[in-house]
Amino acid sequence: MPLFTSRKQEKKVKVTFANGLLFVEKPDGKQQAFPLEWFPQLLNASDEEREDWDQTDKGIRFNKLGLDVSL
Repeated sequence: MPLFTSRKQEKKVKVTFANGLLFVEKPDGKQQAFPLEWFPQLLNASDEEREDWDQTDKGIRFNKLGLDVSL
């Protein structure tokens, strides 16, 4: 009997930081860039705070900062 799940497979995006920008690369290879000036919490965040994120239905949630970035 095949297994059935109603949960959609979550496709992870890739998140990187460089030159004062937040880069988000989607599974299809398209990339978006956001100036960190738009997100002062990220601009001043530690590497540990920046690395603690989850993909949500609407974008990215930086858990330790309580910050949501819509994509």
